[in-house]
Amino acid sequence: MTRIGLIGTIALIPFVLKIFLGILSDKINLFGLGFRKPYIILGLIIQSVCLILATLINPGTQFSLYAGLAFLMMTGMALYDTCTDGLALDTTPKEEEGIIQGFMVGGRAVNMVVVSAVIGLIAEYLSWTAAFIFLAGITLIPLPFVLSIKEQIRSMERMFDWKAFSSFRNSSVIALGVLGALYSFIINGANQLVNPFLSEEFGISFSTAGFIATLVGIGIVIDGLVGGRITDKIGQRKSVEYALVIALISVGLLAAITSQWIVWILVFIFGFAFSFYETVYFAISMRVTDGRIAATMFSILMAVVNIGTGIGLGITGLMSDQMGFRWSFGVIALINLFAFALLGLIFSRNKNMKKDLEKAG
Repeated sequence: MTRIGLIGTIALIPFVLKIFLGILSDKINLFGLGFRKPYIILGLIIQSVCLILATLINPGTQFSLYAGLAFLMMTGMALYDTCTDGLALDTTPKEEEGIIQGFMVGGRAVNMVVVSAVIGLIAEYLSWTAAFIFLAGITLIPLPFVLSIKEQIRSMERMFDWKAFSSFRNSSVIALGVLGALYSFIINGANQLVNPFLSEEFGISFSTAGFIATLVGIGIVIDGLVGGRITDKIGQRKSVEYALVIALISVGLLAAITSQWIVWILVFIFGFAFSFYETVYFAISMRVTDGRIAATMFSILMAVVNIGTGIGLGITGLMSDQMGFRWSFGVIALINLFAFALLGLIFSRNKNMKKDLEKAG
């Protein structure tokens, strides 16, 4: 278990280094082929090759080699992940930011549910070698789509500039980062407590716990289909407010349930709230990102989310031990109220821009 934990830590390091990968993509047109496309292709190939090489290594006897390969594979993943975000930032119209982020959030959820199930079956009925080869194969599925991309010539206004990092001094960007850490703390912290709470309170079986996790995933997928469109239709501020209220209610009610059947409704709503929160945050992040450092700035805002997740998992686990699951859910739900105080700062930038345009007109 110590080695497994160490592999997990090593695998997460490249996602901390995403900031530097973002700078690389924002600044360097690789071999004149583009700022995003060649890096995405390179990342996909690195991941696929590493997955195949993993079949030749015995982690029990060649742990250091396996750990190094895991680091390299996750670096490939972090590279194409960062540059795909950068490509989305370069090409997505403002009025479609919610749709594209809803699609991304929902797409990840679908793949996690489907691929996790398929991998388990392949490993059980065929072999781990077949499972790794399957993963290597599906890694390359996006290649034809990536190869068909023709990157636009970057205008001078979007060329990399170190001065663009001054955006992080803007109060709205700082407040957005705090919101990202806060929502991640709330959602992921509450999510880790659901199954242990239901196991203690109602004695649910492992299979029931699996179905409940699947229901959370279905809620995420449904939001992926409709949440982005809702965000673009009603506006980002109202969407944040709705996400906060839905999260407050769904998490808060978990503290009060007395019947197991209510759980099925609440976890679905919770999954929807989870995804809606993420979709709105990612869409706002796209809106405030400076085009000169698009991939870098977006990756930094995502890194803040990961920090919130790490803190949330630790603190909520401690809370559940100290005060019990029900009180923990209640406290987590109330933390949503702090997020409302951030909305004025987050959207003040847009308001000021609107005033400036009115004066100019």
